[in-house]
Amino acid sequence: MASIDDLAEEIMQGLQEYADLADTAMKKAVRKTATQVKNEISANAPKDTGKYAKSWATKKTKENSHSLEMTVHSKNRYQLAHLLEKGHAKRGGGRVSGKPHIAPAEENGVQLLEHLIEEALS
Repeated sequence: MASIDDLAEEIMQGLQEYADLADTAMKKAVRKTATQVKNEISANAPKDTGKYAKSWATKKTKENSHSLEMTVHSKNRYQLAHLLEKGHAKRGGGRVSGKPHIAPAEENGVQLLEHLIEEALS
């Protein structure tokens, strides 16, 4: 017959295994979402030479045993991101309208991350 202490230890071990699996699933979901957001931004970015669209990348910003933070950014064309997203004034007068490509990808990323987390934990 198992003692109360043994039972409590077994429960704690089971909870720790679940927490470790949940941490792994969360990190996988964050990586997949960051990659998807990067790909969507690149696909919908304004194309002139294509260098801006190709400049998007993901990087791990922070990670510990329980969390992961990823950043999607433009490696060398970051100055253009706001101008292309929101529009800008032309040199000779007038305006260039913006082409939203970052905000929609971010919104889709939030939904994807929520879906992946719910899927992983069910």
